[in-house]
Amino acid sequence: MSDEHDHFEEKHWTSPDGLKLHFRDYAGPDASDLPPVVCLPGLTRNSRDFEDLADHLRTRTRVICPTMRGRGDSEYAPDSATYVPQQYVADLLALFEQEGITRAVFVGTSLGGILTMLLAAVKPDLVAGALVNDIGPEISADGIARIRGYVGQGGSFPTWMHAARALEEGQGDIFPDFTIDDWLVMAKRSMTVGTNQRIVPDYDAKIAEPFAGDSAEGGTDLWSPFEALGKKPLVAVRGETSDILTADTLEQMQARADDIEIVIVPGVGHAPFLDDAGSLAALDRLLDRAKA
Repeated sequence: MSDEHDHFEEKHWTSPDGLKLHFRDYAGPDASDLPPVVCLPGLTRNSRDFEDLADHLRTRTRVICPTMRGRGDSEYAPDSATYVPQQYVADLLALFEQEGITRAVFVGTSLGGILTMLLAAVKPDLVAGALVNDIGPEISADGIARIRGYVGQGGSFPTWMHAARALEEGQGDIFPDFTIDDWLVMAKRSMTVGTNQRIVPDYDAKIAEPFAGDSAEGGTDLWSPFEALGKKPLVAVRGETSDILTADTLEQMQARADDIEIVIVPGVGHAPFLDDAGSLAALDRLLDRAKA
């Protein structure tokens, strides 16, 4: 992973219930025949996760990286009950209206992939194509239990190195080839300096409250939204050792989609960072498939 990026503007939009939400806007080339790409992060993550991917894509088209409410530089919600996929979809539709986006390619990691499915169901013309990263219409119970074990648990660290070592201790089996530099990049993308100058997770701990219930699995049957997405050019990425997207669910996705490419990222779990050669090449092909 790299952490040298400055080719974007920091921008904001307003949610339907009045929150100031943040996104990064990579302008792309002056003339492009490709739709913009919208990158949607996982449950506790933010727009910084897509720095490498956005740098790769911005030479071809505009890239927008939203941060959902309660994360990063987006405002926290006064009511934790709004930390649910249906609200995130409403927030995103407000962003697309502000930015004049009527058709885009979506890259969705984990929760972001669930939102991509829901968007395809409610606004099918909006989705020109999609890459769903280590997520499907069914989520492994083992993976859900692992995520519930740490989301909203807080914790703080005196230095970035301490934060990086803690990530390595907790997720070393998911990313076995990471160096300490990789863990430092991950720490700086997923954490921030708190008011007491200690390093803390960069999200509202209250996002865990709805996640403790059925909404963790999307709140509804996701096969119908997936089948709406499956009518589009589609890439499904799975980390080889993922405990969220099982091989069986991926096989069912392949059978129920019209035009899907499968990418397995070797040696990593949930979720790949999409900076590997296989994922980048598949995304480049997806843009070409979605061009029409």
